[in-house]
Amino acid sequence: MSTYVMSLAGLDPSGGAGLLADIKTFEAHRLRGLGVCTALTAQTDSEFLGVEWLPADKIIAQALPLLEKFPVEYCKVGIVSHPDVLAEVFQALRKITPGLQFILDPVLKASAGYVFHSAIYRQWEAVLPYLRLLTPNYDEAVAMSGEPHAEKGAQQMSRHCAVLLKGGHRTERTGWDTLYEGGTALELEPLSGGAFPKHGSGCVLSAAITASLAKGLSLAEACREGKAYTYKYLQSSPSLLGWHEMQAVQHTF
Repeated sequence: MSTYVMSLAGLDPSGGAGLLADIKTFEAHRLRGLGVCTALTAQTDSEFLGVEWLPADKIIAQALPLLEKFPVEYCKVGIVSHPDVLAEVFQALRKITPGLQFILDPVLKASAGYVFHSAIYRQWEAVLPYLRLLTPNYDEAVAMSGEPHAEKGAQQMSRHCAVLLKGGHRTERTGWDTLYEGGTALELEPLSGGAFPKHGSGCVLSAAITASLAKGLSLAEACREGKAYTYKYLQSSPSLLGWHEMQAVQHTF
């Protein structure tokens, strides 16, 4: 198990989403978070104002020195300008760390409605084989797969990588997530009571899953643990910005 985890994500000045949220989540799991910026955004917890994208070479230039020095096994990925940029970055990073595992939270638009890009599903197909896990919501699964139904789209994409279809936008059985892996589908039930909506909750979930994988959990266990951590985060305050609670650590003497 490596104590280092990397995030490739956008800089959200509010700290609720993107790179800063990922690092907070990693450290709450008592892991050392390494951060690589993919975009500079202007936003608050409730309003998205604009974005300046970093090209692939700038992203790679940040990541390579870290990978050369630190034993990173897992990397969570957030917003990028285009799937082609991701493919170029993944190729470069895998040359330095061949076994590096990527967990992609495919943020296609901000919750405030700002659309980041409109890449078509064929452009995403080149990225999927690099991934250990993809964590789309229902709209993202449709957009990335080209299928009109999210469940069918997630199942189709799971031929290339594991897919956790998030149920926050599910019209039936709201809050139920489905993990598609190796031809099977595992339903993850919602946790109920006392939660409040949060800016960046999807970022927190994918980062928590990444942290759990880095700590040696199986993918199914990591998804359950990530969901439980995110639920606690949703409970942490009534505002759109929450608090990250440090996870317990076991000492051996």
